[in-house]
Amino acid sequence: MGAIRLRPCCTLKLTGPAMLVGLISDTHGLLRPEALVALQGSDLIIHAGDVGRPEVLDRLCKVAPTSAVRGNIDTQAWAAALPMTEAVEVGPHLIWVLHDIAQLDLDPTVGFAAVVYGHSHKPSIQARDGVLFLNPGSAGPRRFRLPVTVGRLRVTASGLRPQIVELDV
Repeated sequence: MGAIRLRPCCTLKLTGPAMLVGLISDTHGLLRPEALVALQGSDLIIHAGDVGRPEVLDRLCKVAPTSAVRGNIDTQAWAAALPMTEAVEVGPHLIWVLHDIAQLDLDPTVGFAAVVYGHSHKPSIQARDGVLFLNPGSAGPRRFRLPVTVGRLRVTASGLRPQIVELDV
């Protein structure tokens, strides 16, 4: 894994009582129209890896500014520009983003409000030691019998409210 970047890649200032961060992962080159609809209204989109094709990021950027990390299938030349991990600052909250939670190599309880990850295709929301761990699941091709999902993270000065959104596909 690359060096840890503690300087946030992007900073989103709270301009009102709440901001909405759209979360997506494991598109594997397939960006469904239903995912784009579910992400509408986002102030920022975070893609937690396995993007699959650069066009996926191009289309997400038309919805909102987008931050993305590289997943294990993102091996083509275009993906070399994607970091393996990223710190994203949203209002007063710092979010650590990586693809595979098994590669988490820092203590998120030191300064991070949340960890966003993908890889397993299984949507998950958990709190551990005061840190939110959020996997938006897979928005790309269906894997096994797992749902096709994205996530939303409502951010206020006082906290984070996560939501998993199952897409009707």
